Amino acid sequence: MKFSSTILPITAAVLVLSLTGCASKLIGVQAGAERVSLAEANQVASCKLISKNTVSVLAKMGFIVRDAAEVEENLYQLARNDAVDAGADTVVKGESTALGSRTFSLYKCRP
Repeated sequence: MKFSSTILPITAAVLVLSLTGCASKLIGVQAGAERVSLAEANQVASCKLISKNTVSVLAKMGFIVRDAAEVEENLYQLARNDAVDAGADTVVKGESTALGSRTFSLYKCRP
């Protein structure tokens, strides 16, 4: 079977759109995660630090780089899921050494 010069670019474009569109939907929402808040470091002075977690998601696949806002949303969702597991109700963004990885501090702020 012989591929024409237009079929390969079209197939690649469809694959890219499929991967980038579905990637953000791969992160599940754990029950209770919708009640976890995102706060700034100066807002948690009276809260109890539960733990610090580093989460990571796929940000690049070969030459395809995902949208930074989608990657950050996935990281935030993973942090919220981790907060539920740890008994925390608030997360604070920490360092990001590379696109697709970020440290979050998990706090218990509400009774």
